[in-house]
Amino acid sequence: MTGLFIFLGIFVVLIAWGIHIRNNIVRYFNATKRAWAEVANFERQKVKTLEALETTLNQYTQFEKSTLEQVTALRQQILSLNVDHTDIAQLQQIEKMSKELIRSLNVVVENYPELKADTLYGKMMDDIQEQNENVGAAISIFNRNVEVFNNQIEVFPNNIINTMTLSKKTIRPFRDNLVTNKFDYKPNF
Repeated sequence: MTGLFIFLGIFVVLIAWGIHIRNNIVRYFNATKRAWAEVANFERQKVKTLEALETTLNQYTQFEKSTLEQVTALRQQILSLNVDHTDIAQLQQIEKMSKELIRSLNVVVENYPELKADTLYGKMMDDIQEQNENVGAAISIFNRNVEVFNNQIEVFPNNIINTMTLSKKTIRPFRDNLVTNKFDYKPNF
């Protein structure tokens, strides 16, 4: 009889332990989704500034038509960013377009000093820079959450619990290929 109670006790502890592992996987997955939503949120906040910048640049279309087209294309890319689906490639494209836009806008300012004097333009450029910094911070948080989540589903025995109950797949972290390709050092992962 005592052996049966010991067996049932061990069985109950193992079930509780498995439930705890499963719940942790769900928590970390949800934290990763929340972090991705923050990245998308900061990108969308850029849209508001870009829309105002677009209006201002419309006044200067005779100066730089292509810059206006870049602002519009970037805004559309950000609006199409899916909050529910992690699309690293699309975010990489948005960040690339954002960097190209900043370079293009700096050329416009150098060529047209009267645009540089516009205080509204200066404020919007500061806002865009702040949004870019917010996106960078959100991406860092997202990547940390991805690392924790991936560790949760890959380590033993969590991988067994995940396979039996959730079947969650690893999430690919964000990488800026433009920056990474410029490094001379490549770790041997």
